[in-house]
Amino acid sequence: MSVPSATPSVPSGPSLPELPVTFRPTVTRTVLLSVGTVMFLVISAIGLALEQLSAGERLSFILTALLFFGVLALLSRPKVVADDTGVTVVNLTRTRRLEWAEILRVNLRPGDPWVFLDLSDGSSLPALGIQPGMAKERAIRDARALRDLAESRSAQE
Repeated sequence: MSVPSATPSVPSGPSLPELPVTFRPTVTRTVLLSVGTVMFLVISAIGLALEQLSAGERLSFILTALLFFGVLALLSRPKVVADDTGVTVVNLTRTRRLEWAEILRVNLRPGDPWVFLDLSDGSSLPALGIQPGMAKERAIRDARALRDLAESRSAQE
C-alpha cells in the first residue's frame, strides 16, 4: 500500500525546465565527434605508417585529418541556452543573444530540419541546437519546452 505524498499538487499547465537550460542535439554531437576522432586517428596512423612518405607528406596527412576533425567539431557546435534574461542561439559560425521579448514564436513544423524562432523585428532565426534528425522525440520535447519558456517569460515582461 502506498502512502499519499505530502507535497502539494502541481498546477496543471506546462512544466517549465529549470533555468539555465541548454538544448543541443546530443546524439548528433556524439556521432560527429566520435567519427571525427576515429577519422583523425586512422588518417594520422596511415600517414605515419607509410614508410615511403617524407616528413612533409606525413605532416600533410595529419593536417588533413585535423581539418576533417575541425569541420565535424564545427558541425557539432550548435546549441540553444535559455536563462533568466533570454536565449543564446549558437549556430555553426555565429552566436546571437536574444531577450525573451524578442521571441514571438518557436516553430518546429513537420519536415523542418531544426527550430525556427520568429522574432519581433519580423525576421526568423534558425536555432540549430534543436533538430529532429536523429532524436525526433527529444527535439519535439525541447521545442515545446523552449516555446513554453518563451511564452511564460514574454508574458512576465
